[in-house]
Amino acid sequence: MDGNEGIGCTRREFVGRTALVLAAGALASAVPRAARVASAEQGNVIPIEFMSKGVRCRGLKYIPDDLRAGGRRPAIVMAHGFSAVKEMYFTNYAEEFRRAGLVAVLFDYRYLGESGGEPRGQVLPFEQIEDYRNAITFAQTQPEVDPEKIGVFGSSYSGGHVIVVGAVDRRVKCVASQVPYLDGWATADALNTKTGIDGFVKFLEGDRSERYKSGRVNYLPVVAADGNAVLNTQTSYQWFTETAKKMAPRWENRVTVESLEWLFLYHPVLFVPKVSPTPLLIVVAENDELVPTEVTLRAYNGALEPKKIVIVPGGHFDAYVKGFPVSSRAATAWFTQWLKG
Repeated sequence: MDGNEGIGCTRREFVGRTALVLAAGALASAVPRAARVASAEQGNVIPIEFMSKGVRCRGLKYIPDDLRAGGRRPAIVMAHGFSAVKEMYFTNYAEEFRRAGLVAVLFDYRYLGESGGEPRGQVLPFEQIEDYRNAITFAQTQPEVDPEKIGVFGSSYSGGHVIVVGAVDRRVKCVASQVPYLDGWATADALNTKTGIDGFVKFLEGDRSERYKSGRVNYLPVVAADGNAVLNTQTSYQWFTETAKKMAPRWENRVTVESLEWLFLYHPVLFVPKVSPTPLLIVVAENDELVPTEVTLRAYNGALEPKKIVIVPGGHFDAYVKGFPVSSRAATAWFTQWLKG
């Protein structure tokens, strides 16, 4: 679906003028929720719902096998990145946390996946941060959760979200951020020519004008075979499409153009020094093609103790697949150290 005929340029012209790429997230599964829970290991995965600004968010709660009646454990609150929903590998991380004796609360943001809200495909970072904070409140009410021991886990776009949440919400006692999107302008400068950025800004101006006049919601595809999409790398296309076939047929390959305004405006890097004294782990891809590795390393240097960095070989998507043993072990060990000790 193009939906961009009246906003200053065509989708192909937009992509041709800008190579801006975002950190991507996960995809959504079309398998009925009850069927998924029934097939989960030990059956200790339970559907959940909570309200966020009047919209119903849905997800899954993972409960450790060895939790006895009346017991309470630390909880990890987690949601995925740009255009993302929970079934794309984040269920694997939640399962690892559960095996380590932690409760995991995994959810879809409003407008995405199993959660409610319109327009679909809307990705506004501070609304998603609000969803994280409401998920934390929900987690603290759960009988299995120690409300004083809450951690947050995020990756890609939500890798930035958890840094913001960790800085402003002291209910959070531990943060693990993976291949994070941290600095809109620095990322744009690293991945684009000035002509490309100028074209992108003009495109957004056209969309804003049309939204004001008609209220029309315009979309761009997240990925496409010819690169004519927001995430215009071949690795993005392969990862999203292959994973959609394998485990996430619910995923919608579109995002609102309004969401893209926040690419320049969103700067979680400003919050990095403010996370301390909450412990911060950052997992970096050695050759990240979506969020430049050097941007993340510079941001890490500005973090205060306690902090730790782990570098995963490969590119952005390797953190989820072949790098999963390294990235999941790092996050699990960090949460265990600071929440279970």
